[in-house]
Amino acid sequence: MSEEKKDTGPQARSTSVVSIAILCSRVLGLVRDQLLNGLFGAHFAGIFTAAFRTPNMLRDLFAEGALSTAFVTTFSKKIKNEGDEAAWVLGRKMLSLAACFMSMVALAGVLLAPYLFRLLTPGLEEESKVLGTWLAQIMYPFIAIVSITALVMGMLNSKKVFFIPAVASAFFNLGCIVGGVALAWLIDPGFRAGEITEKGLTGFAFGTLIGGVLQLLVQLPSLYKVGFRFGLDFGWKDSGVSDVLRLMWPSMLAASGTQISVLLNSIFASYTPGQASSLAWLANAQRLQQLPLGLFGVAVATVTLPMLSRLATDGMTPAFRGALAKGLRLVLFLTLPCAVGLSLLGEQIISLLFEHGKFTAYDVKMTAGPLQAYAFGLVFYSAIKVLQPAFYTIDKRFIPMIISLGVIVLNLVLNYTSVFILGWDHTALAWATAVGLIANFATLYICMRKFAGGLETRSLTQTLWKLALGLLLMGATCVIAQKTVLSGWGTMNFAIKAATLSLTMGVAAGFYFFVTQKLKVEEAAEFMGIIFKRFRPKS
Repeated sequence: MSEEKKDTGPQARSTSVVSIAILCSRVLGLVRDQLLNGLFGAHFAGIFTAAFRTPNMLRDLFAEGALSTAFVTTFSKKIKNEGDEAAWVLGRKMLSLAACFMSMVALAGVLLAPYLFRLLTPGLEEESKVLGTWLAQIMYPFIAIVSITALVMGMLNSKKVFFIPAVASAFFNLGCIVGGVALAWLIDPGFRAGEITEKGLTGFAFGTLIGGVLQLLVQLPSLYKVGFRFGLDFGWKDSGVSDVLRLMWPSMLAASGTQISVLLNSIFASYTPGQASSLAWLANAQRLQQLPLGLFGVAVATVTLPMLSRLATDGMTPAFRGALAKGLRLVLFLTLPCAVGLSLLGEQIISLLFEHGKFTAYDVKMTAGPLQAYAFGLVFYSAIKVLQPAFYTIDKRFIPMIISLGVIVLNLVLNYTSVFILGWDHTALAWATAVGLIANFATLYICMRKFAGGLETRSLTQTLWKLALGLLLMGATCVIAQKTVLSGWGTMNFAIKAATLSLTMGVAAGFYFFVTQKLKVEEAAEFMGIIFKRFRPKS
């Protein structure tokens, strides 16, 4: 029991540090999307989103998904069993391999972009396809940069350095914003004259490459500080490299469930009435889902994975089960109120953040529907982020892969039925994604519970009942606010909208944390303790 407490105790503390860092990135990512939508409108923002979709999907699958999970698992075990120097050797080998292979993938992407973009957005008009192809060709090299970045991030996380890797993604978004605006001003004469055209999108495409380089560079001093020394190593016939690759390909297929679902949404959305605008509406809704997902789901997973990798070397111990169960309870405690808030206050949140420039009230309405669906799926998506990597630490790598393939088939059937048979709009695609996330999580949980000999399910159920009471009071607060202080939303100016919405969200969240603390939810006590400690005046 003491070992379990020793390992799981720092989870909430480390999660708060990573969450703060990721908050900076997500807010800047939101600003980037606000700029794209406000400057160019939903139609052209949708084309840009579609152009970045494949490089971004490859990033999630190869770099920050499969490669990162497999590498952190192997690298952490290498540190524990053979020491730091052996781990650094593995790091150099993997950096060299990733740089070579992913550069070839990027080059293939540039060459095949005319075919890939048309394949993934078949319903768009020809003019949009030409513009999207050009933007995609600019952004494909991003995948090579971010693959190296993911390995650097994995090494730092394995050495228990969490803040710098998490905040580094803020520099990516900063590069996208500053570099994108500066280059758009240079490239598009209309941008300088106040008559912005789609030519400025080229500047934002190059901005993604600037952001990728900044994200890598900001982490290198920390990596050098923990002992890593750079150098090329092409000795890829190595047991450590083999272990990473052995874990990587099933991990990639497992992670592909959600990513391919998003890709399928793009294909089917191009056939919905909104066409390119539907792509932007779905992307904006997903951006708001990604904010709490990154803050809490990814943050908990980032802290939990290296811990589980170390604990797994001793077998399926109570400490392993306790750490995983703790991660699940923590992510549920943090994401459930976010899901309720996004679902009930979604339209006001979208209006406040996006209803500027060329993004209209109609666009707000079209984004609000998908957001409710994504909010529903948020909890399951976050839990998958914690649960799925645990299978690789216990060498059950094929289970998530098989489940993921089933989810892809499920999403394909749901999307085809909703768009081509029932004739529904883009909102149905978001709900299909949410259903896939539920199926994915439920199957993963049942399997892990069997392998681990239990996941403290009784404790999880008791926690959920307590959280439900807090969520009920929180939801009631949001509904009452809708009928009172938020009822005149359309007539308010920006400052009053921001103040009333912030007040509503603050009071609702306050009730949730108050109730869960009074009901002695362990995660609530830990979370509030961290907050009070962080902001308590120093004596």
